[in-house]
Amino acid sequence: MDLRHLRAFVTIVDAGGFGRAVARLNLSQPALSRQIRALETELDVQLFDRIGRRIQLTAEGEDLLRRARGLLTDADSLGERARALKGGRAGVLRVGATPQAMETLLAGFLPRYRRGHPGIDVHLVEDGGVRLATRLERSDVHLALTASTDARFRWRLLAPLYVLAVLPKSHRLGRGATLEIGELADEPLLLPRRDFASREWFDAACQIAHMRPRVLLESGAPSTLVALARVAYGIAIVPSNVRIPRGGLRAVPLVQRGAPIGRWLSLAWDPRRFLAPYAEQFVEELVAYAHRASAKPGSTRRAPPLPRPKEPASDVSRGGGSK
Repeated sequence: MDLRHLRAFVTIVDAGGFGRAVARLNLSQPALSRQIRALETELDVQLFDRIGRRIQLTAEGEDLLRRARGLLTDADSLGERARALKGGRAGVLRVGATPQAMETLLAGFLPRYRRGHPGIDVHLVEDGGVRLATRLERSDVHLALTASTDARFRWRLLAPLYVLAVLPKSHRLGRGATLEIGELADEPLLLPRRDFASREWFDAACQIAHMRPRVLLESGAPSTLVALARVAYGIAIVPSNVRIPRGGLRAVPLVQRGAPIGRWLSLAWDPRRFLAPYAEQFVEELVAYAHRASAKPGSTRRAPPLPRPKEPASDVSRGGGSK
């Protein structure tokens, strides 16, 4: 079976159609159509229904999609293992993270890592916290900075992430060390979009508190929320890895019945996929760097400590990270 045909099939699904897949695969549309016809002929099933200019997976296509992804993951792992066995001092490492994690953690770490590992080309993939687990499952990335504790993955803890309320220092709700979420009832709120993990945590806390937030803005740019909070347009709700400018603002950890709202940020990988030695080294060095960085004083030191989840059994740093 030609793996190019399988990759074309999966790319069409992920891209949402032949037109976008053509650009990703750098193929002409007739060439891509020929690959799919060849795959359908070889499998003796129809993978797509053509409805006008749209396509839709058939029932057989849906079933084979998962198996195709597995075959491609195994093929990629075989190639990566061969390259690692050949030397392990050069390669490509794809790391998924939110813009906030890139700005506040990776921006400080990556120059140090590059100096120690000049042959490793680290490619960053930006996405919202909610979608990073999907990126990891699809093998879009080798590693992901995520707050997910999905049992499918292995992970190492990096730092606690809190949900903060950012408001002017003169605001009556900014006087305490923490802020109970129920006190935000009827306050004008500036929220991150729903693809932010911190938004998920905030919405869940609101449901538990039987509170319907008064939302003035949903934004994908936390810096915009903070800027509007500075001029007293509303209270910004942001994760604690957002940079808060000094002067005129307070960042107060949100709590629910005294317990902090948040999760631990971790560095995760898929144990089904071979993890090259240079990726293992990246994990160890980033974990050490994050622990040093999180020990520095900051506004979240006023928050009650987040429960520390137990890390799953991991091969990394425990006798080799490869399967």
